[in-house]
Formats: sequence, C-alpha cells, structure tokens
Amino acid sequence: MSKVILNQSQNRPMILLLLSLAMFMVVLDSAIINVALPSMKAVLHFDTSSLQWVLTAYILTFGGFLMLGGRTADLFGRRRLLVLGIAGFSLVSLLLGLTSSSVLLIALRALQGLAAAFMAPTALSILLTTFEEGEERNRALSVWSMVSAGGAAVGVFLGGVLTQYLGWQWCFFVNVPAGILAIVGIMKYVPSQREDASERHLDLPGAVLVTGGLIALVYALTLVSQVGWTEKITLMMLGVSIVLLTAFLFNEARVKHPLMPLTIFRSRNVSGGNLVMLPVVAGTLGTFFFVSLYVQNVLHYSPSLSGLSFLPLPSIIGIISLQAPRLLDRFGFKPLLMTGASLMLIGMFLLSFITPTSSYVTNLLPAFLILALGMGLSFVAVTVAATSGMPDNEAGLASGLINTSQQLGGALGLAVLTVVASTTTAADVASGKGFAQASIHGYQMAFLCSAALMVVALLVSIFVIRTPKATIQAPDMSYSEQTIGAIDVQEHNDLQKAVNPVHSTL
Repeated sequence: MSKVILNQSQNRPMILLLLSLAMFMVVLDSAIINVALPSMKAVLHFDTSSLQWVLTAYILTFGGFLMLGGRTADLFGRRRLLVLGIAGFSLVSLLLGLTSSSVLLIALRALQGLAAAFMAPTALSILLTTFEEGEERNRALSVWSMVSAGGAAVGVFLGGVLTQYLGWQWCFFVNVPAGILAIVGIMKYVPSQREDASERHLDLPGAVLVTGGLIALVYALTLVSQVGWTEKITLMMLGVSIVLLTAFLFNEARVKHPLMPLTIFRSRNVSGGNLVMLPVVAGTLGTFFFVSLYVQNVLHYSPSLSGLSFLPLPSIIGIISLQAPRLLDRFGFKPLLMTGASLMLIGMFLLSFITPTSSYVTNLLPAFLILALGMGLSFVAVTVAATSGMPDNEAGLASGLINTSQQLGGALGLAVLTVVASTTTAADVASGKGFAQASIHGYQMAFLCSAALMVVALLVSIFVIRTPKATIQAPDMSYSEQTIGAIDVQEHNDLQKAVNPVHSTL
C-alpha cells in the first residue's frame, strides 16, 4: 500500500491551497467558456451545430478518463501524475488562446479535458492521503468542496469580465500563470509517494472498457439535447455504453487486479454519496446554464453584468463550506445532506416563478441565497460520505468515482433540462404563443425539473445514506486512535474482509 509521507506538518495548509488551486483550474474551465461562446462563434466563424463541440469535446474526455486517471495515480505516483496533468492542461490552454482555427480549437479542448481527467481525481486522492480522517480531513474537504461548488459561479463571473474587457482568449490564458504557480508549489511542498508494494498492475482491458463506456454515455447524453432520446444515433450510443460498462463490471469481478474493485460499493455511504452527487450536480449545473441564458437573453444583461449577478453564490458557498466541519462534527453528514437537498429544492422551485419582467433583487437573489446555502452544505457532506473509509491505495479510485459521478451528473443535467426546455418552448410556439413567452415557460419547466432532481437527492439521503450506529475502536495500531462511525459494525466487518487494512470512517 502506498503512503504519503509528510516532511513537516506545517506544510499541510500550503498543500491544501495548491490542491485547491489545481481543482479550481478544472472547475473554472468547465464554466468560464459558457459566457465566451458567442464571441468565439463570431471570431472563429463557428456554425451553430459545431459550436456545442467546444463544450462537448471537453466533457467527453474529462468524463471518460476520470476513472483511469484516479487509478493510475494510485499505481504510478500521485505527485508525478498531478504535475504532468497540470503541465499538459496549462500548455493546451496556451495553445487554445493562440489558435485561429475552429477545428483545432475543438481538438485542443478534447486534450484539455484529458489532462483535467488526471488532475481532478489525483488532487483529491492526495488530499485524502494527506489529511487524517475525522475533523482534520473534514476541514480540508470543506475548502475543497467550496472550490468545487463555487468555482462554477466564479467561472461565469470571470468569463463575463475577461470576454468583455480582454477577449475570449483570456478565458484560456488565465490558466497558464495559475498552472506554473501550482507546479512550482507542488514540487516544493507536496511530498512524493513511497511505494511499499512493488506490484503495479494496471487493468488495461478494464481501462479500455470503462473509458469507452463512459465516453459513449456522455456522448449519448449530449446527443439527447440536440436530436432527442429516440433518434437512432442516440439509442445506438446508449446501447454501446450499456454493453461496454456491463463488460467492464464482468471484467472487474474476474480479474486479479481490477481497475475498480467492486468491494468499494459494500459501503452504503460510498454508494449513496455517489448516487446523491449525480442529481445534485445535474440540477445545479443545469440551473446555472438556464439562469445564464435568462439574464442575457431576457433581462439583456451584458457579459460582465451577467457574471456579476452570480457573485452571491460563491460568496455564500464559501462561508457555509468553511463552517461545515463544525456542523459535520455535531450532526454528521446525513442531516447535512438532507438539509442541503431540501434548500436547493426550495431555491430551484423559486426560480420557476421568473417572468419577463422579474427583478434580480426580489426574484433571483433570494433564490440564489437559498440555493447557495444548500450547495455549501451538500457538497461538503457528499464528498465526505463518498470518500470515507478508503485505504490509501484506493484513494484515487474513490476520487475518480466521485468525480465521475459529478461529470456524468453535469452531462445528464444539461441533456435532460435542455430537452425539457426546448420541448416546452416548441410546444408553446406551435400553439400560437410568442417565442419570448414560450422561452420563459421553457426556463420555468427546466427549473421545476431541477427541483425534481433535488427530490431524488433527498430521498437517497434519507433511505440510502446510513447514520452512524456505533463507535468502535479498531484494534490495529495503524488506526487504533480513530473512530469508526460512518458504517455500522457489520459493514465494518465486511470491509475488513474485503480490504485490509480499512481506514476509519466518520
């Protein structure tokens, strides 16, 4: 089992800052491009059908390679892989800002997503193996979750400002100095791994199957928003995805060194945490997308003002995330998940009442504040639930899994909500309503669909996530001073048989 050895404990705040910076680059780049798309379309002469590939190319490789990225980090060194990922991400970002070809830009976006797929799970796995489970890790994950949840809103703001005042190219150039700073800091402060085991078996058939299956699934979800669920190409890609992912699970159950040991799902909280992440991200990212369209197309905000309107979200998320460790210590992650999902449900429901003459202060801002409060609670709690109890040599696997759920949730949310909005708008136009009124109705239905997704997250939190039932001291001295609480005694015994040693959970 690989271990991360810290030279000095006082380096941990700097390590957390650097890991958060790496994750911020990934999250920021997923959102910052949205506001810049109209400018990119005009300058690079994109047609309407090809413009969506600026987003799709990134999502495909990012979502498709996350599991492989996380497991590769476990086997071949986390610091090394993180530095290579950041270097590749920064270099591609520089080339993206310099390109004048729409085709080349799409190809580079795919490479950027590939680099991000190795950055995100690797950074989280370093965090999990650096900070001991319990109060210390909860504090670290609160900062991590603040970046993950608030980065998208910050991206919308920065995208608007940079596009309006410096040009869309700076949405990519901004990654270069951030990447250089991150690499220098990581090489100085993040210790390299010391391998206790010489075996480094990478399950190549499993890697090919899961990567191909995830790419096919993400592509199918993006096709839904363009051509619908019933088109042959959509059904074919869904079928390919099902076949490949089924073959992957069959392979993992049989091979000696699986890419994803299925024993990871024995913990209900790990499984439940991933099941909560899917609808939470699907609803929130879809909501951000349609609010951005609403403020620009209906309220006619400028790009910079559109970005500014989102600032309350990361501000509130940051405040709540930093208070989350105290709440976790007092209440546990299940109550926080239930409360967060309920608040997000209310916020999205309030957004469904928008009209062509809605006021930002009286209509949007209250919903934003409630939504941000729920996100701040939920993202910390779901990350703790989905990564607790993992041994060091599977930290990358757990990280890749929760990041995959996050990316699939984002793709699923955009696909489903876009279909809901476009179908509603088309039906209203066909019935004789004006396009503006029909568009508003489409946005309203999308927000109601987001609220329904929060109901799903709430139900999973209630019926799948397990409240701590026992506090037991583990006899093994490697973790005898830590408390096991996120799984009950029987589940702990099952995990002990499957993975030895099992680290403590909340």
